[in-house]
Amino acid sequence: MKTLGLIGGMSWESTTTYYQWLNRLARTRLGGQHSAKLLIWSADFAPVAALQAAGDWDAATAVMIDAAKRLEGAGADAVLICANTMHLMASEVAEAISIPVLHVTDALASAIRAAGSRRPLLLATRFTMEKSFYRDRLRAGGVEAVLPEADERDRLHAIIFDELVQGRFEPGSRAALIEITRRAITRDGADGVILGCTEFGLLVSAADMPVPVFDTTEIHARAGMDFALA
Repeated sequence: MKTLGLIGGMSWESTTTYYQWLNRLARTRLGGQHSAKLLIWSADFAPVAALQAAGDWDAATAVMIDAAKRLEGAGADAVLICANTMHLMASEVAEAISIPVLHVTDALASAIRAAGSRRPLLLATRFTMEKSFYRDRLRAGGVEAVLPEADERDRLHAIIFDELVQGRFEPGSRAALIEITRRAITRDGADGVILGCTEFGLLVSAADMPVPVFDTTEIHARAGMDFALA
């Protein structure tokens, strides 16, 4: 089994889920007492969030490259960035190290195509939804994601930063995600929903939604375990 390096802490709520998924997958696939071989670099999210809010993506990139180099130096065979937004600098991180960065949207596009969805709704931070890096890579993978309306994007962003990353999971916010999805089905013909924030899977499940759900945390973890056991 190869060793996976996780850049986590953004937030640690979802990094915990990555850890659980990877270990469960190792046990399921290998049986017995097996668990995943993992290295975790967990960032302090408050300074990173401040850089995001300030639009200082160069400084945020430096934080990510430093984390990836530490993981490579510690013996990781590949890196997973455990946050969708921070894939904004995935290319720069990949160029700075000699081990692969397993990009979340590559596995995501494959899962969406396999499910027969072509116009999934993207629910994420404002950065992930409004910057082109995420949707462009999905489009290259054959998937055309649709976005919520501007006021809905504001609501989603607030749910993430004011609640989820602080460990708050409010019933009203869960209802908001479901309602935003229902509107997109009617308005845009959305035929799936991408939980493009790694914390959203802690708030809603596939059973809550009227269309197929693509949980990026689960999908990314499965891709990581595929690599580890290849």
